[in-house]
Amino acid sequence: METALLIISILLIIIVLLQSSKSEGGAQIIAGGGSELFTKRKERGSELVISRITLILGLAFFGICLVAMFI
Repeated sequence: METALLIISILLIIIVLLQSSKSEGGAQIIAGGGSELFTKRKERGSELVISRITLILGLAFFGICLVAMFI
């Protein structure tokens, strides 16, 4: 169980670091120039794959943690 958590957490760290930054205009909020910050941006191609892998790994990590808590 601990080995699976370790592997999933390492993969999760790697995949999160591979994601592109969606908060490019984060500093513009304070400056008042964040009008395009909240516009809808669709993920396509590799961004979509990485986003889905992140979701799957996160859910797997959460599920394994819940199972380990009750064992």
